[in-house]
Amino acid sequence: MTRTLGCGAILRGTVVFASITSLIAGPALAAPPVDLSKWSPDYVRSIAGTEEFDTAAACGKVTPLDYKGRLTFWYQGVFEGDPDLLRQYYKDFFETFRKTYPNIQLEEQALTYNDLLDKFRTALLGNAAPMAVRLQILGGTEFASKGYLQPLKPEDVGWATEDFWPGAMKAVTWDGVTYGIPTNNETMAFIWNADIFKRAGLDPDKAPATWDDVVKYSKQIHDKLGIAGYGLVARKNAGNTPYRFMPQLWGYGGGVFDEADPSPTYGEVRLNSEASKRALQASYDMYVRDKSVPVSALTNQQADNQPLFLGGQLGMMISHPSDYNVMLDLQKKATGSDKDKAQTVIDNMRYGLIPTGPDGKRAVVFGGSNIHILKPEYVDGGKVDEPAAKALICFWTSPEWSLKMAYAGSNPGNLNGFKTKWMKERLDNIKFLDVTTSMLPYGIPFPALPESPEIMNIIIPDMLQNALTGAMSVDQAAEDAAKNVEDLKGGGGL
Repeated sequence: MTRTLGCGAILRGTVVFASITSLIAGPALAAPPVDLSKWSPDYVRSIAGTEEFDTAAACGKVTPLDYKGRLTFWYQGVFEGDPDLLRQYYKDFFETFRKTYPNIQLEEQALTYNDLLDKFRTALLGNAAPMAVRLQILGGTEFASKGYLQPLKPEDVGWATEDFWPGAMKAVTWDGVTYGIPTNNETMAFIWNADIFKRAGLDPDKAPATWDDVVKYSKQIHDKLGIAGYGLVARKNAGNTPYRFMPQLWGYGGGVFDEADPSPTYGEVRLNSEASKRALQASYDMYVRDKSVPVSALTNQQADNQPLFLGGQLGMMISHPSDYNVMLDLQKKATGSDKDKAQTVIDNMRYGLIPTGPDGKRAVVFGGSNIHILKPEYVDGGKVDEPAAKALICFWTSPEWSLKMAYAGSNPGNLNGFKTKWMKERLDNIKFLDVTTSMLPYGIPFPALPESPEIMNIIIPDMLQNALTGAMSVDQAAEDAAKNVEDLKGGGGL
């Protein structure tokens, strides 16, 4: 049965979806429930491929398929660290949208993760922004709080709020109003080279259980094999840095605020807590004391770790399931003995859960992206074609395309994407996807505050750099970072 989607409800943490419009004759039937309380690799496999969805039919109810209009759109595109498969799906998406809506003149622009926020801010100041934009999860609250975005909720494009992760909806809500829709959400996992572990005298089949173990393993790999143990990332103004340090910070029991608590209020700054300092000390120990991480960690992104890992020069790192596909792509381009060495690394690539802190706390960043519509006064030309914007947003946030556009490295923002045939294909074709998907319940969103981009992309990396370069002691770097957040509170809306 092929259906369009309608409304849903959340009952005691269990998401229950109802399809209210069927494309065939007969009464609407309840869709199989997506039960977050049962979330596990086995449960995800059990619901994959159980339902079909007609994207064109669903979006045609939002914006007629013969609608004539024009849309300008910016988004975070694929970059050098993404697999070829993801590039193909992005190409397919825009081709399919244009075929489905042939009378909408779409002018899209892809920007890198690190460039998107700054260029978007500049465009807004000059009233030259696009009509719609897809931003990383950090960005929405900042721009909603400043009045740049129009209210926009899933129901406006044919879906239900309950079709999306509750944590993801928090990231598009400001002052009680929803200003966007999640396109994809993800959590990462811990990756290691089993052959390197074995040669270093470690159990090749087990990831380090705790962050203290990561420090020990990294040193042991470096001391015995002369290569980098852990792929530390500390680059400033790069999303890779907070995505890899915050799980460590939370695992040790620290935080920027109380964002890891069940009901955060963001009232207390905790970057200078003893727990936060222990987390920072672990990075210091690896970079300065043990010299067991890449010396280039201060300027590295994950894309810099990938060739090190493939070359057998790095033992451990945190990343997406797509890194396995990236390794396959890179291996295809290798020649001679390098090709054989790369294959050995791929054969020994293992994925596991993110390590815990000393008290058993496991945490990972609940990441992703959201899509928004701008207010016309900030748009180039002073006009927003809302039907055209909603057509594209409906398309991207559909079960089909929210899955395909996240195929290799993330997960569908629309939870119904987990029930599609493409999810079943992913589980069959993408190695280790089940591990990263099983990390979702441990996901913690970045603080839903306008200042989060500056905190995560500037203050957190600055804290790391101050400690790792010796500009400040670990204690001083943590205290300085906490003061910088306090200053933001005093000068902004925290």
